Amino acid sequence: MKYNFLGNTGLVVSELCFGTMTFGGSGIWEAIGKIAQQGANDLIKVAVDSGINFIDTANVYSYGESERLLGQSIKDLGLNRYDLVIATKVRGRMSAGLNNVGLSRYHIFQSVDESLKRLQLDHIDVLYVHGFDPATPVEEIMRSLNDVVQSGKVRYIAVCNWPAWLVMKAMGIADKNGWNKFVGLQYYYSTASRDIEREIVPLAIDQKLAIMPWSPLAGGFLSGKYTRNSEKAGDSRRDTFDFPPINKEKAYDIVDLLAEIGKVHNASVAEIALAWVRLQKGITSTIIGAKNVDQLNANIKSTEVQLTAEDLKRIDEVSALPKEYPGWMVERQSADREIK
Repeated sequence: MKYNFLGNTGLVVSELCFGTMTFGGSGIWEAIGKIAQQGANDLIKVAVDSGINFIDTANVYSYGESERLLGQSIKDLGLNRYDLVIATKVRGRMSAGLNNVGLSRYHIFQSVDESLKRLQLDHIDVLYVHGFDPATPVEEIMRSLNDVVQSGKVRYIAVCNWPAWLVMKAMGIADKNGWNKFVGLQYYYSTASRDIEREIVPLAIDQKLAIMPWSPLAGGFLSGKYTRNSEKAGDSRRDTFDFPPINKEKAYDIVDLLAEIGKVHNASVAEIALAWVRLQKGITSTIIGAKNVDQLNANIKSTEVQLTAEDLKRIDEVSALPKEYPGWMVERQSADREIK
């Protein structure tokens, strides 16, 4: 296991981050995973023993149950809390209450207090805003996040799923006021969906923000279980919860190539897909999830895969984004400023 600094901070995190979305399994989350306490303990132990020190959850995962199971696992396993970097999130609806949703100051502070109780911790290492809230001014969001850091209940703040312009607006507001700024970005990224390369990755590199990809296997589509001859896996969440969206015809071409490269490296399609994400520009820690120990061990094994320059070139070609404006114009007009 290798380690990286979390953006422009001195905090060190593992190149893989263990995600706990499979913990609990109530409501809409049942299709993703239904892991109870003993299963959670087993997975956390394997993750930590492998060198993973970064663990990701969210208050909205199974409506608090994922946080509860994670907190209890840390206690049951006797783990040193200060050997771990724990991330959770705020934004999602947690009850029918009118104010128990969004990124208002009210909800941010309420959610942090409730998350800490469920996690059995006195502080959160990384708090993500878990999506856009059109009803709350960005100024209110950033001041509230700054104040919750100043309270000692949160160490760092980060963001999920915002457009690049909004992230930059928030960073500018925070900088102008001397408030804490985002240190990282959690975004969907896989060989089957490289959208963040257009705006998010350049933003991250320019602002020295960490990138933590979620769903690097495209919701299980890149697990190797899906091919043109096998459109149902039988034991994958995509069979009943077809998310995140992808161009499946293009994804089948990607799977075929990953399988071919995998044979050379004695690795699975999933291992090659995870290795590719790990090696991309700006990536700090790739979020992996699992329903069982065997699946987790296989995902961890991806860190041993060393793709060649030719492998990367072939994967890049089959998965490349189509050119879009203004990107192609920027590329064209930059040519006369290159020193050769």
